[in-house]
Amino acid sequence: MTRLLGLTTYLMSSAGRNARASLAAGVARRGLRLWHVAVLEALVAAGSLAKGELAARLDINPSDIVKVVDDLSGQGYLACTRSARDRRRIDVSATAAGRALLAELSEELAAVEADVLAPLSDGERAQLAELLGRLTAS
Repeated sequence: MTRLLGLTTYLMSSAGRNARASLAAGVARRGLRLWHVAVLEALVAAGSLAKGELAARLDINPSDIVKVVDDLSGQGYLACTRSARDRRRIDVSATAAGRALLAELSEELAAVEADVLAPLSDGERAQLAELLGRLTAS
């Protein structure tokens, strides 16, 4: 008989919940949520995206992306400008303050990850990352 608490998928879920909670607590100290960080990362990587493109890229409901963008732009981390090509389109990009915040957050999140993964050796961390990458790619 298979026991729930012994299933690898259950253990993964439990570890994932704990890791996500640790990451969320790390950004919450700055009044942010993980979606704020994901939006900043996507915009720093892409340069500029329309809100709809940003929502699709991050698989966020378009109405939810509006709230996240409003939060970040209200704090000066994002700039929203009307597209010169299509006046109906609003392009969103990270400001210098947003890029600086992301750099600070990256260091803080790396510290959280190191703490969460402290029970594992460097080799085990690399192996875990490779295995989880394979699982999420499928």
